[in-house]
Amino acid sequence: MRSAFTGFAVAGAFVALVLWLNVANLGHLVSTSDVALMAVAVFWVLNGIVFSGVQFAWAITAVAEKDRPHDTGGGGPRQAVPVLVAARDRNRGR
Repeated sequence: MRSAFTGFAVAGAFVALVLWLNVANLGHLVSTSDVALMAVAVFWVLNGIVFSGVQFAWAITAVAEKDRPHDTGGGGPRQAVPVLVAARDRNRGR
């Protein structure tokens, strides 16, 4: 829920900034429209959904990073070690 509230708060600031700066002439378009309240509400809700999703993904990623065991080795990423595996001949028993 915290991610949703944060996302909608950020979306509210974003919508206010877009309308105040008149980006793509949206501020003028909304201010002269007879359905301005509905346009701003839809713009805010749709951006709120996007920003809430971003906040949620960020929170999940932060939890995954906390749960990840720390490497006590050389400080770099772990390297893959090649392993030889003996292959069986499938045609041998026929």
